[in-house]
Amino acid sequence: MTATDHVGMRLKDRPEFASKKSPLTRTAEVKVSEAVAEMVARGYGSVIVVDGDDKVVGIVTERDLMRKLINENRDPTTTSLGDIMTTELRLAREDDEVLNWLRIMSNERFRRLPVVDSEGRIKAVFSQGDFVSYTWPDLIYQAKQMARASIGQNYGLWMIGGGIMLYTILMVVLVSNI
Repeated sequence: MTATDHVGMRLKDRPEFASKKSPLTRTAEVKVSEAVAEMVARGYGSVIVVDGDDKVVGIVTERDLMRKLINENRDPTTTSLGDIMTTELRLAREDDEVLNWLRIMSNERFRRLPVVDSEGRIKAVFSQGDFVSYTWPDLIYQAKQMARASIGQNYGLWMIGGGIMLYTILMVVLVSNI
C-alpha cells in the first residue's frame, strides 16, 4: 500500500471516524473544574467548546489548562472554559481528504483536529495518533523499498563479502579436518 492508494480518502471513510467515542463537548460558560473532572473520568485530553446549536466555537486542551489556567494561577472553580479556550483552531469537514489534513497538522504542529459536518456541528476529534495509524503501512512499505534499494545498489559488495565469508568457512572446515 502506498500513499497514492490513499488519495481521495475522506476523513469519514477512516475506521476511526465511526468507532471513535463521541467528543466531550461543553458550552463556554461551564466552569473549568467541571470540564476537567469529566475529561479525567473519560480519559480525554480535550473538551470541544460549542454554542447552543452544537457548533464548535473553541477547544480546551491539556496545554490550555497548563498555560492559561495553572501558569496564570486562575481558580478552576470560577474560571469558565470560554476564558481559556483556544478560538483560533482548524476545523475539518467530514468529507475532507485525509492526506490534506495529515500534511496541515504536521506542518502547523497541532495535535487535535475537530471534524464537523456541513453545518459546523462536531462529529469527531482526530488526533495525531489516528493519523499515525493511517500512515504506518506506508512507512513500512517505504522502509522495505529503501532496504531493497540499498541491497541492490551494493550487490557487488554483498557478493564479495559473501564470497570471502564462504571461503573462510570452507578453509576452517578443511583445516580442522586435517
